[in-house]
Amino acid sequence: MDSEALASAGLLVDRTGPVLTVTLDRPAVRNAQTPAMWRALAAVGESVDEEVRVVVVRGSGHSFSAGLDRAMLDPSTIGGDVETVAGLLAGSDEEMSATIDAFQRGFTWLRDPRFVSVAAVQGHAIGAGFQLALSCDLRVAADDARFCMKESALGLVPDLTGTKPLVECVGYARALEICATARTVEADEAERIGLVAAVVPADQLDATVANLVGALTAPMAGAVRETKALLQGAADRSLDDQRRLEREAQVRRFRDVARVLVGG
Repeated sequence: MDSEALASAGLLVDRTGPVLTVTLDRPAVRNAQTPAMWRALAAVGESVDEEVRVVVVRGSGHSFSAGLDRAMLDPSTIGGDVETVAGLLAGSDEEMSATIDAFQRGFTWLRDPRFVSVAAVQGHAIGAGFQLALSCDLRVAADDARFCMKESALGLVPDLTGTKPLVECVGYARALEICATARTVEADEAERIGLVAAVVPADQLDATVANLVGALTAPMAGAVRETKALLQGAADRSLDDQRRLEREAQVRRFRDVARVLVGG
């Protein structure tokens, strides 16, 4: 998608060297999300090239994202030109599932082992906003950040791929409590229970993320990529399988390092 199409979906995308920054840019509605935004996010993911090493996701203004734009739930919008969540009701169960699958692709690409994704979270991270932050490998939060999985309060479930990383971060019981009660998790608690890597004053968020990006891009790209791939799914593998994958990855790393040294 070109920059104009992305902007119409509420996104700004900037590439500086190996760092891709994706900004949710609907500050007037606290970066509330729409199906058009989810499809645009998926398109961004499909266009990421091999040179990108870090993807930073952030929000314009004072919030990361207040979640789904409530206008997208208005039944009166069904049949209009704008794709809405309410419009799902017009399809069969299979069609609804396929559409949600397409929406989820706007989130799943952030787990690609080719790069490390970082969410810079300030203000509200609610519902889809919370799930977008959870889709990233790392989260750095301002001290005014507030996380909430609001779906149950609407009679719905989190369906934008946030349930798995939430359980991985905080465990099943805590994840169930957070989702079922739709309560707000303040920044200090988020850090304490492992939802975020760090909490900093709001005016230090940009600098902290920049420092993290610098640290992530300092090692050889292959080392970080192989490490991320090893850690993803490690909890679900046997020790023997993990040992084998470590060996295979290390052989590739030795070969790569040797090529660099010889080339130098």
